[in-house]
Amino acid sequence: MRRALVLLATVIATPAAAQQDMSRVEIKVERVTPGVAVLFGAGGNIGLSYGEDGNVIIDDQYAPLAPRIAAAVKAVDPDPVRFVINTHWHGDHTGGNEAFGKAGAVIVAHDNVRRRMSADVFSKQMNETIKASPKAALPVVTFSRGVNFHLNGDMLQVTHVDNAHTDGDALVYWTRANVLHMGDTFFFKATYPFIDRESGGSIDGMIAAAKTGLGIVKPGGKVIPGHGPIATREDLQAYHAMLVDVRAKVAAGIRAGRTKAQVIASRPTAPYDGKVSTTGFIKPDRFVETMYDELKPKLQPARKR
Repeated sequence: MRRALVLLATVIATPAAAQQDMSRVEIKVERVTPGVAVLFGAGGNIGLSYGEDGNVIIDDQYAPLAPRIAAAVKAVDPDPVRFVINTHWHGDHTGGNEAFGKAGAVIVAHDNVRRRMSADVFSKQMNETIKASPKAALPVVTFSRGVNFHLNGDMLQVTHVDNAHTDGDALVYWTRANVLHMGDTFFFKATYPFIDRESGGSIDGMIAAAKTGLGIVKPGGKVIPGHGPIATREDLQAYHAMLVDVRAKVAAGIRAGRTKAQVIASRPTAPYDGKVSTTGFIKPDRFVETMYDELKPKLQPARKR
């Protein structure tokens, strides 16, 4: 529980939301296409593949919500959850792992997800140590580049993207349904992107992940973000363009010798502030600040000796 609350505060929530009473969270189901649904609650959006071969969920939010998530899945399809695919290691996406693992689900994720969940992690942002997950919560099947699931009349194509939101991100694509789950490499409307540099994330990786997603999902397809409502391919395209544009503005400011405060004051996100929540967990200034801190060592001129 402590792990989940720490990551709730550091990953997607405002301070007020971090104190949210989980007993009041309602799990809502939105069907996307036959065999595909999304579960919304508190934490990362959950993708659901259901049908004759059983249920597969992509992410599982927080530990206290696991019984309600299981009930919501059962209301769609009475079969048990066979597989849990984690898009990355953060607790708002993996908190239910232990409960589903103990119930018999096979947990699948990138190699780095198991590595990060297996050890205590010190967060500089929170000045606190996040304890290792229990054995039952750890992925038992891991991959380096990707893996495919042939279930429920579709193929779920799981693709790793390097150093984007974290160093263990995975995109999950229903090839027949043309639905793509982007995990936290895509935040839609709810907040500006969170780039977890402590977990190997980077702005260039986020841009590359969005580009990879655009290369996977076909026109007319649906895109499930890590946080926010279900989106379209066009929404993902606009998100990619926003990342490229803001990065270019921050980079130009660094090359011009501007300080972090000056670049933030120039409001490089201004054209997008009406489309993205400016009161979400990652506010415009923090998004720019994170990008500045990452890019400055790469772009500032080398000192003459």
